[in-house]
Amino acid sequence: MAASRKTQPELADSLIKHWPDELSGLFAFEVGLSGGLDSVALLSLLCEARERRPALALSAVHVHHGLSPNADAWAEHCRALCDSLGVPLRIERVQVRAGGGESVEAAAREARYAVYRGSSAGVIALAHHQDDQAETVLLQLLRGGGARALAAMPALRELAPGKRLWRPLLEIPRARLEAYVRERGLSWVDDESNLDTRYRRNLLRHDILPLLERALPHYRSHLARAAMLQADAAAILDEVARQDLGACRTESGLDCARLLALSAPRRRQVLLAWLEALGWPAPEPGALLEFLRQAEHADQGASPVLTLPQGCLLRFADTVQAWPKALDEPPAFTALLWRGGDAQPLPEWGGELAWEWRDRGLPEALLASGASLAPRRGGEKLSARVGRREVKDLFREAGVPPLLRRRWPLLYGADGELLAVPGIAVSHRLAMEAGWWPAWRPASL
Repeated sequence: MAASRKTQPELADSLIKHWPDELSGLFAFEVGLSGGLDSVALLSLLCEARERRPALALSAVHVHHGLSPNADAWAEHCRALCDSLGVPLRIERVQVRAGGGESVEAAAREARYAVYRGSSAGVIALAHHQDDQAETVLLQLLRGGGARALAAMPALRELAPGKRLWRPLLEIPRARLEAYVRERGLSWVDDESNLDTRYRRNLLRHDILPLLERALPHYRSHLARAAMLQADAAAILDEVARQDLGACRTESGLDCARLLALSAPRRRQVLLAWLEALGWPAPEPGALLEFLRQAEHADQGASPVLTLPQGCLLRFADTVQAWPKALDEPPAFTALLWRGGDAQPLPEWGGELAWEWRDRGLPEALLASGASLAPRRGGEKLSARVGRREVKDLFREAGVPPLLRRRWPLLYGADGELLAVPGIAVSHRLAMEAGWWPAWRPASL
């Protein structure tokens, strides 16, 4: 059944007039259809757009969470609506499992977006409107969010490679959508959980925002404008952070001197951009500030560490490095093929063994006679100017963090004597006036 255009034609006209240029060559659109008023309005509006753009292939998806006793009835309502509008519908059943302090609401959202990412359509259209945007800005503000959080929901973004998420109703208040749906004679379902004011969004919607509206009737558009301005600010921050990150990057992490030469806010943005590129979530702001403070003021031998769920950030020597939480065990033994001082990549150890010619180092004949690498097992000692030093003490004095010590290779001679702790010390007994000094360069993410 074609949607009537006898009432509120300006809403459909506005939708088509403001069709994003980025979507002009895309014709397969799928609506996220909950069955609620907002998504019913969006589906109807896109049906009107389909009448005027016959090439538009329109479908809908309903995600069945199974969380409400009415979930089956909602799915059937969506099926009946789509049949009446001539829109293909797929119903996807998901299991919502919240874990690790995650709310059921957040877990349900992630389940929905997983379904959207699996769509065959090039565009997923969602029905978030101006009221939703205003609520999101306030929620993020109450959480202490920065510019990116206060930018709230973008109208258009990439959802997955070759797939875009579109929110065409962000400038339209819910009241206008309700008038549109009522005039069309369309029905919708109400999720009973939306009345539960234990959820912050519902508390804002039902108890706080009606009071605000009495004093500031246009608060929605004001907050939407604020979100737009914050989106601009966030885009500028991201652009500067990417430039700074490129200037600070090295093969093993971030150049500490270049990082610390930046202003404090830019340092934070660089680390956040780096973590985002690694796919790691942002740390708690206070923890990030403390890590940067320690990285700036720590003694040369110290190695500040910021522990995160995915791994660790640490300052080691002149770099800030990122190491995953689960590191592979190093090999028990690696024969070393002497290559006349050429650096040797050792991915199984997680780094590279380089060689430097120094005033005091190991003789080439000794290295060529059959040297090898092995991990520390405990109790190892290295010949020093006076007596022998325990390797664990050398590690501690050099500021090597415990995370790296178990993957730090020790260099042995053919007779099994410890020749060096690469990058830290060589055997005093075996060293010559001039010789080769091994340097270990761990490769972080």
